[in-house]
Parts: sequence; structure tokens; C-alpha cells
Amino acid sequence: MLAHVIGLEFLFEPVIFTIVVSFLIILFAAYFSLPSVFWFIFLLLQISLWSNSWLCFAVGIAVIILLFVPFVRSRIISPLVFMLLKKLGVIPDISETEREALEAGQTWIETEFFSSKPNIKKILEQKPATLSKEEKEFLDGPVQELCEKINDWEIWKKRDLGTDVLQFIKDKKFLGMIIPKKYDGLEFSAAAHSAVIQKIASRSTVAGITVMVPNSLGPAELLIHYGTQKQKDYYLPRLAKGEELPCFGLTEPGAGSDAGAISSEGVLFKEDGVIKIRLNWNKRWITLASISTVIGLAFRLKDPENLLGDKKDLGITCALIPSNSKGVVLGRRHDPMSLPFHNCPIQGNDVVVAAEDSIIGGLKMSGKGWMMLMECLSVGRGISLVALSAGGAKLATKFSSNHSLIRRQFGMPIGNFEGVEEVLARMSGVCYKAEAVRSYTLSALDQNLKPPVVTAMAKYSTTEWARDSYKDAMDILGGSGISMGSKNNLAIPYMSVPIGITVEGANILTRTLIIFGQGVFRAHPYALLEMQSLQEGDVKKFDKAFFSHLGHIFINICRTFILSISRGYFYQQNPVPGLKRYVQKFMWATSVFSLMSDVAMGLMGAGLKRKEKMTGRFADILYNLYTAAAIFHKYSHSNYKKEELVIVKNSLNQIFYDIQKSFDGIFVNFKVPLLGWFFTRVIQYWSALNIIGVPSSDSLSHKAAKDILNDSDFRDSLFDGIFLSKNKEDHFFKQSQAFKKTNESAILEKKFTTLCKKNKIPKLKMNLRLKQALELNLITQSEHNQLLEVHQMRWDCIQVDDFSEEEYRG
Repeated sequence: MLAHVIGLEFLFEPVIFTIVVSFLIILFAAYFSLPSVFWFIFLLLQISLWSNSWLCFAVGIAVIILLFVPFVRSRIISPLVFMLLKKLGVIPDISETEREALEAGQTWIETEFFSSKPNIKKILEQKPATLSKEEKEFLDGPVQELCEKINDWEIWKKRDLGTDVLQFIKDKKFLGMIIPKKYDGLEFSAAAHSAVIQKIASRSTVAGITVMVPNSLGPAELLIHYGTQKQKDYYLPRLAKGEELPCFGLTEPGAGSDAGAISSEGVLFKEDGVIKIRLNWNKRWITLASISTVIGLAFRLKDPENLLGDKKDLGITCALIPSNSKGVVLGRRHDPMSLPFHNCPIQGNDVVVAAEDSIIGGLKMSGKGWMMLMECLSVGRGISLVALSAGGAKLATKFSSNHSLIRRQFGMPIGNFEGVEEVLARMSGVCYKAEAVRSYTLSALDQNLKPPVVTAMAKYSTTEWARDSYKDAMDILGGSGISMGSKNNLAIPYMSVPIGITVEGANILTRTLIIFGQGVFRAHPYALLEMQSLQEGDVKKFDKAFFSHLGHIFINICRTFILSISRGYFYQQNPVPGLKRYVQKFMWATSVFSLMSDVAMGLMGAGLKRKEKMTGRFADILYNLYTAAAIFHKYSHSNYKKEELVIVKNSLNQIFYDIQKSFDGIFVNFKVPLLGWFFTRVIQYWSALNIIGVPSSDSLSHKAAKDILNDSDFRDSLFDGIFLSKNKEDHFFKQSQAFKKTNESAILEKKFTTLCKKNKIPKLKMNLRLKQALELNLITQSEHNQLLEVHQMRWDCIQVDDFSEEEYRG
């Protein structure tokens, strides 16, 4: 009856009804990923239902056998598809260096985002990274002591970290954090390594980099994993105790981001029965080089006399070269953004060393340097720069939010103005998601995983967020931000921001070539297998990968259709209390991302890796999905604290807003007849993740800003891990105390302002207004003293440095 009224009675015609039911069965069976045996039986039933002759039935059975029986399919269909794809060049060829990069390390949680059906339980149950008692004591002891010794303004003025500070770093084994205890190192976890860098860098970028580099990509890391026992026994104890100071020479004038293009060369020759190397190199941007005692060097190893086999060019190799070797040229320095850490050019002219002793791992590791570098870079990139950036975002946010409450204009804190409030809310969200990404990434690294795509996402996202936070902080600080001196804690780290953006994979390259460019092959369940099988000529391997991929695409289409048509609401599980709608959006966005990745590979084929604007947009979606997963993980492991919910929602709103912008860019730029129109006129509008058109509502943004202006345990937790001096003369300490006192006096100040208006006390200087109010018995002596104290504290904190002409030029 109802169907008749609304004009849908035709659906109950037997044929139409059967088609609709069959369609729904297909749709939901695919959504729930039912096994292939279901599809086999279902298709048999469909053939039986629709065949009107034995011929049709036989053809249908033959098609099912061809598609579902691997033994038959791999001998009839797959060879034809294999030859066609080879001829069309759909799958890109990969060079040896690309292959080594793709095979380096492992995949981890990023595979979930290409599956179309991420395992939320797996994401949430990942064990968080924790610190041992020994590691906590090191943070509270030597690290705190080191930070107290450091005066960032003095370092910048004198253009030197200071010999006493550097010696303290050596003596306390800061340079041996990753070295095992049996070699006199500290053998810290990745979490501790990160925590140490975060705390030091929040005090001084120069000190942070000095500690960071030897513990990141460098001789120690390479020796631990690949060195001979003789090399480990000699170098590791000396590196741990600071008796050797290392640097690593990779980049050079013709090889920056394209490190595989290095021209530094080593030639093997034999002298007195010993195989040696004659090295020539010209490196630049090498941190610690001018004060190093041992150089880790990446170079191309040539074997013209075939001493090691029949190959003339053995490939990129890593070796250890004593800095005092004849022919090594040190001494000059670069000036990276006026930050006085040692960053230098180094040259080597006909430097001769014994091959077995110098090549890391000995002669057997000749030509394996690129693999070694890719493995180790994937770890260091996820620790040091992420820690430095998370600490920087926290420092910028705490310092500027302190200032926002302390600084008064037009009779109220500048943090109460909506323009500043909007920025503070954004910055607080950055603090939360940067810490979420830092800790989530460390949870993988501390399980001895080396996921290069994940660490690339972590490095890219956190360094970009730190850049945004410093920019926002400087906007809030205004004149105080641009006035250099000991009272400005942000100017020097603000200048350092491009360094983090540039090193260990420049961010433009990381975004456009690594995150999605490598991720789509490494993390996709079938793409790499297809590529390898085509290159190897393995039809059987190709058959399994290709037809599994087709099934994956079909499931993606059905799943994306259901989630899009229901705007994500079809997903009804609630694994993260309070965030059900955000989990629905996450599942929906992941499904669309997975499908569009397959569409991009199918439409663009081998040309996809050259479509860097497109891969950049996919990368933006991928790292935002990773960030959302990290936030879910952090929130769940903080026991769903109610006070975190506002900032969590505000952060996730920004994430889904950014994801939608990237999807819009993808849809608009699929220039395919008819299909392009479908993407821009149908999919783009219906599948909008964020329908309000702005990252977050004004009311939620207001609450997030208020949370960061209130002195609370939650606010303190947001900035956990950065350095705060115990020296009462330290400007940041005084500013933080003024923030606390202002919060404590908020009710009294409001009372005083009301009384002044009521009793018409003129707008005099604060001390005179207080005196007049006291004389009129409007406030008590105790209240007078409290208000005067907090006023004086605020006044002191908004002062900036000035200099005589002599001091300025000095």
C-alpha cells in the first residue's frame, strides 16, 4: 500500500525485486568482506536463476571457473593481462635505489589506511611508549642541569654553545643515548631519546641539535646495526663517552634531497697486499664536522681492478674516516639561520684508508650504504625532529598563552579578543596532535619497528605544525616577539624553524615523493607485489596479486558507496567514547582514500609518481588520517578524560576539514571524460566530510582557548616535557608565575574593576587606583597587596630588552 502511494510499486515486480535484492546482497556482502566461497556460491545461484538455456548456464560456469579457480585463471587469463600491462607500462619501473628505499624498514599502521577498513581495535590497543625509572631520573637530573646551564641568548650573542656546556654533554653521555650499555652507552629507549631532545630543544635549539645529531643518523646508529665487532669494540665506547665526536657526510653540492646522486668517490686498490680506498669528496651542510674527530662518509665505491668481483661500480658505501687523516679539509663553517651550531663544509683530497677497517661492516658491506642509510634514517627521522618540533610547538603555545593573559589592552587580556582566541585554539590543538603523533610513533619504534612512511609523516606534519605555531605565537606577541634579547624566548627558535623543515628529507620532497609516493606501494596490500611480479616476470605471483587487487577494489567501491550514501552513519561501533561521530568520519574518509588511491593508480599508472601535486594531496590525507588515529590512541590511553574532549574535538575538526580540502583538490583535478564530471559534480558535494565550511565552530574554538588560559592540570599536561627553569631570575619562569598569579587573582580583579566603575575611580596608574580604593575602604590591605603584586609581575613580564649602541654592535 505504501509503495503504491509513493510510486514505488514497480520495485515489487519479480524481476526488479530480484535485481534489487541481489544488488543489496552484493553491496553488503562486500561491505562486510565475506569470503570468496560466498561469492562463488552466490554467482552460481545467480547463473542458475538467470540462465534461460544450457548454453548460457555453461558460459556462466566457465566464467566463474576462469575467475575463481587460480589453477585455470593463472594459465589462461593472467598471462594475457600480464602481457598487456607490461606493454602499456601501467606499473612504473623502479631503479635500484628506489627498490632499496621501498624495501627498507617495515610497514606498520599505515597499511590500515589503504585497506578501506582500518582496524580501530588494533590502533587503540597499541602499547604506549613509556619511560623507565632510570630514564626519568636522567630527565630530572642531568637534562634539567644541562638546561639550567644553557642561556640561549648568550649562545646566540657569543655565537658559541660554550666549551663547558659541550663538555657536560660529553661527560654525562648525552652523545651515547642510543649506544648499548655493554659499550658504556645509556641504551635509552626511543621514548627517552625523544624526551631528552624535546626538553633540551625547548631551552635551546643549538644545544638540541648538538645532542640530536650523534644520536640520529650517524656513525653510532650504523655501527650498532652493521659494524664489525672490531669496529664496535673500538668506536662505540669512545663515542658514548664523548672521546670521539662524530659527524656524517651525506649531502653535497649536487646531492641534497636526491642523496642517491652523490658524486663523492672511493676507488679500491691494493697496496702491500692490503685492499685500500682512495677517497675524494666535497660535502656541505655537515653538522658538527668542524669539531668532529671521526667522519661517517657516504660515497660511491668503484672497483676498477675487480678486487671484490666483476662489478666496477659497487654502489653507495658508508665508511668511517678519522678527521685527522691526511687530505681531510675541515675548519670552515656555514651560518644556518644565524644559529651557532657547527654546520660545515668538508672536503677530502686523495684520502687513503684501509677498506676492511673503514667500511662500516667491512668489505662484505661494500655497496650496501644506501640500504643502511634508508633503514637508519627511518628511525632517526621519527625521533629527533619530531621531538624538537613537538617541544617547539609546546614552547610557543605556553609562552604566547602566558602573554595572552598577562598582556592587557583596552582594559582586558588580549586573549579575550576573538581574533587572538581563534589563534590560541588552533595552537592548543597543534600541541595535542603533535604530542599524539610523537608518542604514537615512538610506540612503534620502541617495538623495534622501522616504518619509514610513518616516520616521514611524523617528521613532515610536526615540523609544519611547529612552523605554524611559531608564526601564530609571533602574531600574538607583536612587538615583544620581534624584540631580540633575554626576555624573548621565541625569536631564536622562530629563526630555526626552516632547519627542521629542510633536514632529513626536505618537506616538499617528503610530502610529494615519500609519504604517498612510497606509501602507496609499501602500504597497499597488493601494489608492490604486482610491481615486483611484473619486473620478475612471475605470472603466478602476478595472478594472485592482481586478482586479489581487483577484489579489493570491488570491496572498496561497495564500502565507499554505503559509507558515502549514509554519510558515515552506517558505521555504528563506538570504540572511542564521546567521539563516535569522529570515528564514523574517520572510517568514511579512510574508505574514500583507499578507493581513490586505486583510482589514481589505475588512471595514471606509471605517471602517478610524476604527478606531484596529486600525490601531495594524497599525502595530506594520509598523514591526517594517521594523526586522527594517533589522537584516538592518545585520548583512549588518557582514560577518556573529560577535560581533553574539547581540544580533541577541535583538533579532529581541523583534521577532517583539511582532509576534505585535499579530496576536493583530487576530485577537481581528475581530468577524465565523464568520470571527471562525476567526481566534481556528484562525489565532491555529497561526500563532504565537513559540511559547515570551517574547521570548527566558534563556540568550540572559544572553549579550547579558554582552557589554555586557565591554570589547570590539563593545561600543564599539554606542555608536559618542555623545560621550565627553577631559577627565579629566568624570564620564562617569571612569566609562568605571573600567569599563575593572574589566574589566582581573577575574581578579585573583577571585583576591583566593578568597584572602580561604581565609585567612579578615575583611570590612573594601577598603583594610584589601588591606593585610592584602599583609602575609600573598597578593598582590604591584603587585597591591595595581592593586586599590586600581580600588577607588578605582569608589568615586569611585558618589558622588552634594549641596548646601548655599544652593546648592540657588540
